[in-house]
Amino acid sequence: MSDLDDQVGAEIDRANQRVVETERRVADLLARGGPVLGRATSADGTITVVTPPGAPPSEVQVEPGALRMGPDALAAEIVRVAARAARDAGARLHRSLGRVVDPGTANGLAELGFEPRADEPGPERWSR
Repeated sequence: MSDLDDQVGAEIDRANQRVVETERRVADLLARGGPVLGRATSADGTITVVTPPGAPPSEVQVEPGALRMGPDALAAEIVRVAARAARDAGARLHRSLGRVVDPGTANGLAELGFEPRADEPGPERWSR
């Protein structure tokens, strides 16, 4: 084998070690904190949606008062609240994983649509 082959092999080994270590940190984080969920409630408090990141809502609560708005308005409000819950879930995922992954991976989360909240610091300032 050439020196170049040795260097490439060593770099691949280091990259594999980083992947294994990141997997361990993510698993530890999820074991300590449980699942990442987003939550949003309508302005009048009659509709609440809970959802994991990148998935359909896992819970939709509709209080009797919400039924007064009629089926079309109710459906539209559920969709609006679910969208806010999905953004919250994405931001929570970004914040949680941003603590244990490198800044490039954290930026990749944003590219996938799991963006941090505007009032939170970027990944370069997060502690590890």
